[in-house]
Amino acid sequence: MNRSPIIKLLRLRPEDNFDIPLPCYMTPNAAGMDLSTAIENDLTLKKGDIFLMPTGIAIALPDGYEAQIRPRSGLAVKHGIGLINSPGTIDADYRGEIMIPVINLGKQDYTFHRGDRIAQIIIKQVCQVKLELVEDLDTTERNAGGFGHTGI
Repeated sequence: MNRSPIIKLLRLRPEDNFDIPLPCYMTPNAAGMDLSTAIENDLTLKKGDIFLMPTGIAIALPDGYEAQIRPRSGLAVKHGIGLINSPGTIDADYRGEIMIPVINLGKQDYTFHRGDRIAQIIIKQVCQVKLELVEDLDTTERNAGGFGHTGI
């Protein structure tokens, strides 16, 4: 049986952020939980602008896990709202507020409201590897073929 890890979540400034929805899966098979904005007032992001959006929460991930922050597809397709460093990574030893670096790549200004669903958080198991410096690498059929090497 696959046991889900327990993620400790801290609501920051609970007296101010009691109304902000906690992260949750929106469907039974969703991979990510939606994160919501913890802004005090409406915020209009002009075309091309970047803003570090507060969520009002912090988490404690177990060793061997990371949280990936990804854009919400509806905001991306309908309004051009993305994340400037997608996907973002939250390491297991980070305990600060989860902040979402949003960018408006759309054709119009976009207004965020308090409690809007802004991004998704996906919890992934990771491992740290050991590197071995070598003189050369084994060859493969692809070898050093990079971007577009198989055609358009």
